[in-house]
Amino acid sequence: MSEQTDKSQIRNASTVIVLRDRATTPRILMGQRGAKAVFMPNKFVFPGGAVDAGDHAVPLGSPVAQPNAARLDEGSAPGLGTALAAAAIRELFEETGQVLGTPGPWDAPPPGWHGFAATGHLPHAAPLQFVFRALTPPGRPRRFDARFFLIDADDLASDPDDFTAASDELSHLQWVALDHVRRFDMPFITEVVLSEIAARVQDRAAPDNVPFFKNNDEESLFLRLRGTPMPD
Repeated sequence: MSEQTDKSQIRNASTVIVLRDRATTPRILMGQRGAKAVFMPNKFVFPGGAVDAGDHAVPLGSPVAQPNAARLDEGSAPGLGTALAAAAIRELFEETGQVLGTPGPWDAPPPGWHGFAATGHLPHAAPLQFVFRALTPPGRPRRFDARFFLIDADDLASDPDDFTAASDELSHLQWVALDHVRRFDMPFITEVVLSEIAARVQDRAAPDNVPFFKNNDEESLFLRLRGTPMPD
């Protein structure tokens, strides 16, 4: 996960929940953050991190599908949805070595994308299902406006059991059964998102709306994103 230099800044971020064996024994891909990490040390989390500058310049092999694209745009800067999708795919690759991509050539990969480009794939955003958004509460050492995406392991272009290309940002990468995941030390928001996923594990369709925990300096709001303009 990319670190932040200005502690007062809220950074846009993307997180990916990879679901495996949905119809039999559902499992999700998780790893443990380091003990010295500023943000959520020692916690078991999904792969993810902040949007980088290069994510805005990435050619997607496929676009974000509707209604996910419209819901990403709700309450966000114009065009940010594409960068959020790119960040999700890049962070998944960096932290786990897994490739959500479709075969295709690159002219000149932007910074942070050379490793992914070397796999011979372009980022494949169509499988990304936008399922949750959460703003880190005030007072934390790092604050992120995080969008959570769900994909199936079947959508990966890589071997889901091969983590050899992963960085060292997450340790103990493993597929965790949904009915065992509560045994792990997780952030509160991760537990909340998992509840949403568990309730929808047998439903592949996009949710009717996307929950948004908006924790700003004045109040905490629970909103629902439906792909319509958000009131000021």
